[in-house]
Amino acid sequence: MKAMVLDRIVDLETEPRPLSYRDVPEPVIASREVLIQITACGVCHTELDEIEGRTPPPRLPVILGHQAVGSIAAVGPEARQLKVGQRVGVAWIFSACGRCDLCRQGLENLCARFQATGRDAHGGYAQYMKVDEEFAHLLPEALEDIQAAPLLCAGAIGYRSLRLTGIQNGQRLGLTGFGASAHLVLKLAQHQYPESPVYVFARSPQEQSFAMELGAAWAGDIEVQPPELLHAIIDTTPAWRPIVAALDALAPGGRLVINAIRKESRDQEVLLKLDYARHLWQEKEIKSVANVSRRDVREFLELAAHIPILPEVQTYPLTAANEALVELKQRKIRGAKVLLINA
Repeated sequence: MKAMVLDRIVDLETEPRPLSYRDVPEPVIASREVLIQITACGVCHTELDEIEGRTPPPRLPVILGHQAVGSIAAVGPEARQLKVGQRVGVAWIFSACGRCDLCRQGLENLCARFQATGRDAHGGYAQYMKVDEEFAHLLPEALEDIQAAPLLCAGAIGYRSLRLTGIQNGQRLGLTGFGASAHLVLKLAQHQYPESPVYVFARSPQEQSFAMELGAAWAGDIEVQPPELLHAIIDTTPAWRPIVAALDALAPGGRLVINAIRKESRDQEVLLKLDYARHLWQEKEIKSVANVSRRDVREFLELAAHIPILPEVQTYPLTAANEALVELKQRKIRGAKVLLINA
């Protein structure tokens, strides 16, 4: 089969073509696994973190991609839940132990044995991939493949982030950065909290304009103070500077939710400017988001199909994965980027 393969950790600034397009063996499924013929796979900022070594794959080479959509081509002899021909998606959660205290509490996203699709196991930048049937998600008929792909991570992690804000209808919500995840959170917040204005912080005038097109109450640069202090802010950026700016924009008792698996180190010195009285006092909170659970993915897919929440999508052939990643690195974003595997 054909795949885009990462062979080594690189800096995209100096090596803008980290993935090679080549033939690799088709996966061989075990007893409870399913083989999926991939049609579409979303491109995520976390893949930049993998490529550049902030969350490095434990083994190389590896096939990236954790927003994979396709049809089941084969099932293992002990697979009982899924059938050949069904449409499924695979998200960032590839597996968890299912036995530890965290898994039993429904917090499998925090499991010490959590494995990530496209990092700890081969993912969806390929014609085929395999996964245990327990971690494949049936797709609602209302969602097309290219619409469903970004929902598996950008949407699901946004759904978890919004829930973790604890926001109530009528309270003010901020979104820092306006890429794949944030534009879906805006759409979700408009449905779940119709009286809550959404304020968007983004460096790019194009992202600010896009946010206003989608119904944001206000959009401005990351370090510009909004017209009012906010009850909750979700940060979706790879940088540290927006964290300090967001804390400055929080109302007393407000909560900042950081939706990022890793932060880049280039502007870490800004943390030296963190002032307790200004940024943290008055019971402001900071909460990180770690991975997603199967429940997050499945609940959000059903919700997105029902509302509906459909992402803005830019598509690329599989062979253009490097170009899509570089554009993501350069913040050339409008909605979500999706690879069409057989285009």
